Amino acid sequence: MALKKSELYSSLWSSCDELRGGMDASQYKDYVLSLLFIKYISDKYAGVPYAPIKIPAGADFKAMAALKGATDIGDQINKHIIVPLAAANDQLNQADFPDFNDATKLGDGKEKVEKLTNLIAIFENPALDFSKNRAEGDDILGDAYEYLMRHFATESGKSKGQFYTPAEVSRIMAQIIGIGQAKASSDTTIYDPTCGSGSLLLKVGDEAGTKVSLYGQEKDSATSGLARMNMILHDNPTAQIAPGNTLTDPKFKDRDAIKQFDFVVANPPFSDKRWSTGLDPLHDPHDRFKGFGIPPGKQGDYAYLLHIVRSLKSTGSGACILPHGVLFRGNAEADIRRVLVRKGYIKGIIGLPANLFYGTGIPACIVVVDKKDAQARKGILMIDASQGYMKDGPKNRLRAQDIHKIVDAFTKALDLPGYARTVPYTEIEKNDYNLNLPRYIDSQKAEDRQDIEAHLRGGIPQADIDALSAYWEVCPNLKSALFVETRPGYVELAVQKSSIKSTILEHPEFTAFTAQMAAHFDSWRTKNAEALKSLAAGFHPKDVIADLSEGLLAHYARKPLIDKYDVYQHLMDYWAETMQDDCYVIALDGWKAETYRIIEKDKKGKEKDKGWTCDLIPKPYIVARFFATEQAEIDELNAKLEAVNAAIAELDDEHSGEDGLLAECRNDKGKVTAALLKARRKALKDELDAGVFKRYDKLVKQGGAGEAIKAEFLEAIPDFQEIFVIDDMLKLLAERDDLADVIKKAETKLDAAAYAQYPKLTEAEIKTLVVDDKWMGRIDADIHGEMDRINQALTQRVRTLAERYETPMPELAARVADLEAKVEGHLKAMGFAW
Repeated sequence: MALKKSELYSSLWSSCDELRGGMDASQYKDYVLSLLFIKYISDKYAGVPYAPIKIPAGADFKAMAALKGATDIGDQINKHIIVPLAAANDQLNQADFPDFNDATKLGDGKEKVEKLTNLIAIFENPALDFSKNRAEGDDILGDAYEYLMRHFATESGKSKGQFYTPAEVSRIMAQIIGIGQAKASSDTTIYDPTCGSGSLLLKVGDEAGTKVSLYGQEKDSATSGLARMNMILHDNPTAQIAPGNTLTDPKFKDRDAIKQFDFVVANPPFSDKRWSTGLDPLHDPHDRFKGFGIPPGKQGDYAYLLHIVRSLKSTGSGACILPHGVLFRGNAEADIRRVLVRKGYIKGIIGLPANLFYGTGIPACIVVVDKKDAQARKGILMIDASQGYMKDGPKNRLRAQDIHKIVDAFTKALDLPGYARTVPYTEIEKNDYNLNLPRYIDSQKAEDRQDIEAHLRGGIPQADIDALSAYWEVCPNLKSALFVETRPGYVELAVQKSSIKSTILEHPEFTAFTAQMAAHFDSWRTKNAEALKSLAAGFHPKDVIADLSEGLLAHYARKPLIDKYDVYQHLMDYWAETMQDDCYVIALDGWKAETYRIIEKDKKGKEKDKGWTCDLIPKPYIVARFFATEQAEIDELNAKLEAVNAAIAELDDEHSGEDGLLAECRNDKGKVTAALLKARRKALKDELDAGVFKRYDKLVKQGGAGEAIKAEFLEAIPDFQEIFVIDDMLKLLAERDDLADVIKKAETKLDAAAYAQYPKLTEAEIKTLVVDDKWMGRIDADIHGEMDRINQALTQRVRTLAERYETPMPELAARVADLEAKVEGHLKAMGFAW
């Protein structure tokens, strides 16, 4: 059974995090990621001749696993695993790895042995077998590494999370600098002067679509070691990662000059106050500030940006993440900004949401630099994407739709009101080269204006109705069904407020639009279902979702009322939640629906069988297609059981309380039980007239006591009311238990039948169940929900407007005066006059 990628990542994280103890996440990550690295290179390269990474005998993961439990395990790992690996490979340094014998971090004696032993055991999971790892971008390892890095960045606190650029931002940068459209080859060079763990550099490399030459520099030695490992883990063993401070000691040079690259990307430390330590900017040997000006001593943002400009070829392009201050701060930075704009180097600026990055909550922007055709440039493309994000724990996160919208707006130079436009240099000059985005793009939602006349005289302003023109274009006659004109410029509801939603839903034009959208989705489903069913083992899931999502986005372009990016997001959410795992299973094993037992261990380590499941085709899909009749019968029984439970609750509630007729039949938890009911009935039988009771029991056995007979018994003995209640409750409880028993047997039978169905499934049936019933069924439901959202949005807006102007001001004033008079009258009656 293939382990789900998502399950692997989460179990890997939770296992590692559990072992961390008191160690800071920023330190603990070094141990976890180093172990993942050693496991990977051992699986992929051990015993392979001419491999890019040499694994000396006895220095692989198996040798490390053999050290589990050894009293000197840390020392042995250092001497017999780390040292030989670093010595055998030029691209690795011993300093890249943490000290596995560090007592201050791992503890002393037994604690260290247990911690390292348990940590190694996590990576012995059979699912972490990288010997078959694909290098084409679908590798489970690369994604697992990314997952761990993101979690470590989240946990590492404000000052230590900067080693990682959020993958979503990296993807945007990779797509907007143009490498995907360039004819890339191994001669194409990409550089990141502040590369951290290398995630941004790798994302840009992936976007090239072929192997390119990667270069990175990172001043933190431990993090530069992580970056080197990251390159190897992502099948880029020839990438050059240099340690050291890029500003004071740039490592990549052509003779004495700074080396120039085709593409440069960076996420430097924001507003670095120590950027010039060890550097004399006035006499910079690399002329990075010549012709631009010296950045201020306590704001290093432009120092990094000018390093990027100097590091780009004359045809090169790059992107840099910087705080918004670089767009509008004055003095020296204003001078530098003016020169950059006049030279035409700044191609675009993208404003991002706040609280996106690890280590800071301030909003940032991406400044895109492009030297090619700089002199011919007429303006700067500006995008304000600050409103598009989702909450993700303590941070904000860009959704798939936010990324796509930014990239579309940038690569197609779209003019989208309130979002994106190309601002001509003449307008920038008028603003004295201040590039602050709000000066050029108004991304704030229009204020919901109040109409004074409508408040005074009543009626809904026609202007508010006209603002809903997108709806009236689709349903032109719906407007007259909802509103009637009362006087020029004002209307009122033509229906009751409670009928607004149904009027919209049932209007012929809206139902026609709904049917049209359903047919529109069906055409996409028909085309793509066949393509998905034709997938064979060995395909690349990332290619599948790229084709599928782009096709869906194009399919919904220019459709009224529906935002194509919202539709796209539904697919991407389902992909992340379920479909991705399914595709990886099919890519690995083909179209096989295999069941497996769910075995759980209790606290004592004893295993318990919790039933069975199938990841690719969960039981409900089998039941719906093959056992619909049986399920319908069970549903009917459950409905009856629900009705009985409701009757029990009603009777219980009616006779609750200390004086209630069921007071004597409750246990310590206040629950009525059959045993206590029977005991109370027997006690009452002993207390009451035996002959009368005998006659009553006989009537009950013959079919029950009707209301007339009950009345007769109550007239003779009023205490019989308690007997009636007890018997009614006993009857209901018995009915409940009988139904529950029947349902359990039916469900057990259905469960066995469903389980037995799996081995009988043909490949065609499996494809139908997965593609039609599971995947397309869910995507259809999600996209169909957009129609509900459209109806809900219009309903809510109409109701809001109706309620806002429902009562004119004079009427409100009259009501207030009337209430004041009444209150005053009551006070006078009570003797409180003044």
